[in-house]
Amino acid sequence: MTAETARGWRISVDTGGTFTDVVVADAAGRFTIGKALTTPARIFGGLSAALADAAARLDLDVAALLARTDVFIYGTTRATNAIVTGNVAKTAFLTTAGFPDVLVLREGGKFNPHDFATPFPRPYIPRRHTFEIDERVDATGSVVRPLDEAQAAGVLGRLAERGFEAIAVTLLWATANPVHEQRLGQLIEQHLPGVPYTLGHALNPILREYRRASSVAIDASIKPLMQAHLRDLQADLRGAGYRGEILVSTTMGGCLDVDSVIERPVHTVRSGPAMGPVAGRRYANLEAREEPVLVVDTGGTTFDVSLVRDGHIAITQETWLGERFTGHMLGIPAVDARSVGAGGGSIAWLDDAGLLHVGPQSAGAEPGPACYGRGGTLPTVTDAALVLGYLDPAFFLGGRMQLDPAAAERAVETIAAPLGIAVEEAAFSIFAVSNETMINAIKDITVSEGIDPSEAVIVAGGGAAGLNIVPIARELGCRGVIVPRTASVLSACGMQFSDIQAEASAAAPTRSDAFDRELVNAALDDIDARLDDFAARLAARGFDRVTREYRVDAHYAAQVWDLAVELPTTRIADAAAATALVEAFHAAHRRVFQVDDRASAVEFIGWTGRLAVALPEISVSAAGSVAATPPGERAVWFGLDGPRSATVVRGAALAVGATVDGPAIIEEATTTLVLPPGACARLSAADSYVVEFDA
Repeated sequence: MTAETARGWRISVDTGGTFTDVVVADAAGRFTIGKALTTPARIFGGLSAALADAAARLDLDVAALLARTDVFIYGTTRATNAIVTGNVAKTAFLTTAGFPDVLVLREGGKFNPHDFATPFPRPYIPRRHTFEIDERVDATGSVVRPLDEAQAAGVLGRLAERGFEAIAVTLLWATANPVHEQRLGQLIEQHLPGVPYTLGHALNPILREYRRASSVAIDASIKPLMQAHLRDLQADLRGAGYRGEILVSTTMGGCLDVDSVIERPVHTVRSGPAMGPVAGRRYANLEAREEPVLVVDTGGTTFDVSLVRDGHIAITQETWLGERFTGHMLGIPAVDARSVGAGGGSIAWLDDAGLLHVGPQSAGAEPGPACYGRGGTLPTVTDAALVLGYLDPAFFLGGRMQLDPAAAERAVETIAAPLGIAVEEAAFSIFAVSNETMINAIKDITVSEGIDPSEAVIVAGGGAAGLNIVPIARELGCRGVIVPRTASVLSACGMQFSDIQAEASAAAPTRSDAFDRELVNAALDDIDARLDDFAARLAARGFDRVTREYRVDAHYAAQVWDLAVELPTTRIADAAAATALVEAFHAAHRRVFQVDDRASAVEFIGWTGRLAVALPEISVSAAGSVAATPPGERAVWFGLDGPRSATVVRGAALAVGATVDGPAIIEEATTTLVLPPGACARLSAADSYVVEFDA
């Protein structure tokens, strides 16, 4: 590569629990992959190593790579991991006097109402860290009781004495009139300067009290951690010589500028899984697949599954961190991605009854699976794959990392010995249990959305996806599998295809039998005014390809749960537009539940506008492939009936249109595709393996 190479490159980074993935897109749209083990103590360590890996494949050093780059997109699991592990700031929850139990009671609900043995779940912020503020605003926005500033100042004084590190503020009906929340914010800055805080009306102006309170609590609790993390990232990148734009992937499936995310870090929670469907949609489009698309991403710790239908990525208002009802509600719109603890690093274990389980515990990056040779001893899915012959120990990460087969066998033997079976049988059983967990996750997101998985095609990503996706797709009866050659960095690829996105919401409740067009259009005007500010800021930096769309959360009268419905028009100009919106809700309800109720009124609650600013278009082409080698063979276990001889092919040896029939193993530098007997893979012009199989 010459020294005068033009700028215009784009780098995307996904820091997972095990690996840090880097995708470099050059000016021609060619992708180059870099990978390194994540360094939790200081993220830039693993990031630098992954950048160096990608740069070396391009005959560059990191400084030269960054000099050619205009846009740097960063995704991280740090916020999610902090919440899961409880490593968040000591946070106070301030709410209206008389309503201290919003986070305790949640929205009610229980999977088994007659189970009295299960302890009541703990609130996200402990009840003893909840403080009541003397004030009251009613649903019309009228001040019923003025804010008692002296009492509020006394509360803030106690927070200072007790060493609180962040403050979450959610006052009743602040969405109708935020005057008391705004004043409380001023008092916090006066009495507790430097302590981060979040105001509910500013972050998430929706009607449902628990959802607003939960999102505010989560945002405030991770602010000290994430603000320091993102500012350190900025400093490290600038120190390394990078001068371009820094964006951060968000839970909405898009990106925001880093300064916006520093103000509202809740948008980084579960942002990694949100990027998988963005990539999956693009790869399915390149193969001209029009059926529903199931996007699965098998990482080191989790298996994430999401749905794309009619070109639209499923969005949900009900993202739970943990189990539904007993976990904590994210409370903001998010890509509907279901996650289960079944990844390459998931640990296999036996319960007291001798039954085999896989996950949700993971070996992570430190120490990692036993075969990594970094001190791990517990059996993982990756260890099982090595025992079964799916992986070449000398070609992991393209040969940059040597695996230890003996260590893998010793780890899996801890499962085999108590069960009285061979090590290979135990390894295959680990895969069978892991597969079942993944199948159930796919059924959950398809059946609950009115989709038959046999009508869908799967796009598989993640470093471990190719190991077991074909038997999973065969079990579900899917119409085929698409495995991009960049599958191991699916989320990072999604960032390359994403837009810069922002959302603004407003509460404007109305009913179909008394539709208040003036109220709704005023709410949409307010939404547009906030989005206009964001668009103008981006336009000043050269991002001006803008689109907008709007949706509303609605339900039949007396129903509890909402459906999100796209608005057919940008404003409700007349009775015909209102009727069209009602019809759109009926159609959505019929699609999901196979029934509608036209005799009931429809209640429209919260209105949301989404602004998308397109980044420059990126084509799909892989670069930096390993040198081609002739095919070989090795013994591989595809079932409990013993090993079979399987053809082993290096992906770099295949030309577009080439086919590989199972039993076979296709090895790429960063992923492996296992083809059982009866399966066939074809390398497409879009640089993906398209797999078909016998029923």
